[in-house]
Amino acid sequence: MLRRLYDWTLSLAARPSAPYALAAVSFAESSFFPVPPDVMLVPMMLARPDKAWSYALICTIASVLGGILGYFIGLGLYDSVGAWLFQLYGLADGAETFRHAYADYGHWVILLKGLTPIPYKLVTITSGFAGYHLGWFIALSILTRGARFFLVALLMSQFGPRIKAIIDNNFNLVATVAIVAIVGGFVAFRYLFH
Repeated sequence: MLRRLYDWTLSLAARPSAPYALAAVSFAESSFFPVPPDVMLVPMMLARPDKAWSYALICTIASVLGGILGYFIGLGLYDSVGAWLFQLYGLADGAETFRHAYADYGHWVILLKGLTPIPYKLVTITSGFAGYHLGWFIALSILTRGARFFLVALLMSQFGPRIKAIIDNNFNLVATVAIVAIVGGFVAFRYLFH
């Protein structure tokens, strides 16, 4: 199933609608969707290395805009939608501890999140819930999300064919590592902020 998704995403990169689909996934992932945009981004960059930098820009902009939605979910709708999302991911217990950590360490949480598999939507919703300064949230989100997506673009533009060969030859292992990293992010959130 994952292999078909990977092959479909590679074929999607040639379509004119590919950037729109990538933007939609990047936006949604930042506020409510459980799958990171890398699932589309990496195969699209592998299929179209000439578009790697523009795909990184699309992901950055859409992700930050989606993050702003997540922020407002946390700010205004935490008691209903935000709490439901934390509950859905089994992370409701850690949300309050995470919120208090924002009083002193919110900037570090946002910056370091870009280097870990902790789902960005949890950071966006909690930033709003904690009342973190919106201007700083946006600035730090641009920095961390941009760094993440442009690092992927750099790697794909420099090593794309080698990376594609590794993925093609070891797809099950690569998919397993990616799934473990995503699940590990949720687990890390739960136990670090519980």
